[in-house]
Amino acid sequence: MTVPGIDRTRLFGWLGRHVPDAGEPLSVSLISGGRSNLTYLIEMGERRVVLRRPPLGHVLPTAHDMRREWRVISALAPTPVPVPEPIAFCADEDVIGAPFYLMGHVEGEAVRSRQQLGEPAPARTRRLSERLAEILAAIHAVDYREVGLADFGRPEGYLTRQLERWNQQWERSRTDDLPEYDRLRTRLRERLPSGSAGTLLHGDYRLDNTLVRLGPAELEIMAVVDWEMSTLGDPLADLGLTLTYWQDRGDEERARIPVAGDVTVAPGFMNAAEFAAHYGKVSGRDISDLGFYTAFGNFKLAVIVQGIHARFRQGKTVGEGFEQIGAAVPTLITRAHRMLDES
Repeated sequence: MTVPGIDRTRLFGWLGRHVPDAGEPLSVSLISGGRSNLTYLIEMGERRVVLRRPPLGHVLPTAHDMRREWRVISALAPTPVPVPEPIAFCADEDVIGAPFYLMGHVEGEAVRSRQQLGEPAPARTRRLSERLAEILAAIHAVDYREVGLADFGRPEGYLTRQLERWNQQWERSRTDDLPEYDRLRTRLRERLPSGSAGTLLHGDYRLDNTLVRLGPAELEIMAVVDWEMSTLGDPLADLGLTLTYWQDRGDEERARIPVAGDVTVAPGFMNAAEFAAHYGKVSGRDISDLGFYTAFGNFKLAVIVQGIHARFRQGKTVGEGFEQIGAAVPTLITRAHRMLDES
């Protein structure tokens, strides 16, 4: 059976030469794909491994960098941050048409919906949300110089560069004039914090970028995945974006924004304020200016959603629900202004 993005003959030959201890490769199947990196499951004798490669078609030279993902999970493997086992990296594009890497298969699910958690069990659901905060704090506590990531990014001036980068993306995706966006960009520029000491950032940290083992007794985060946006920078920017995805119970406005699912409204899950407080407690970081960082997260997500909306209008994105996604952009911008007002 043909699998998009994979040349079975060349891949299996490469596996036999470079990962001989894993057994004979038997099958390969696509786990997930789309606009982001593609993920495949490979059955090798008694062992299962996972392959990650860039999406099909043209990608920007700096996007979907497989070596970058490989480098960060290899660096984190001996730390308290749970990541899949790094196995091998291939830079030779002749094998499957793009660089790729292999990692160990992790038994777990990317949880987006509260239905995935099964019958309500508030105590274990609360513990899952606590672990999510604790692992984020663990990522930020990694001595990135000690693990070989000293040149992984430039912590100084991180937020200034991010503001400029996402504003450029907005200009490329602009479909309508939104004066409140322009006012938000100005307010964020005027409010930029001096910044804290730089740490390793995940760049897109939320529950569905982890793999959770859904056992009857405990919900355990087995690994953090999707490190394609990782860099060095201000750790509270990571926290602010995580809270942007968060949906509190009763927040009907947030419920209308179609991102990240509704798992955070499951019985027992901490609300956004509790999650932030727990992160602050276990990390020891001052989160008193969190309103700015959450506003910044809403700004960033508004630009991302605007890009999806623009591609849909151009006929470059297909699928269910995209016709309504543009309505979330002004809502995210309004929420960002409100957070700046309240902070």
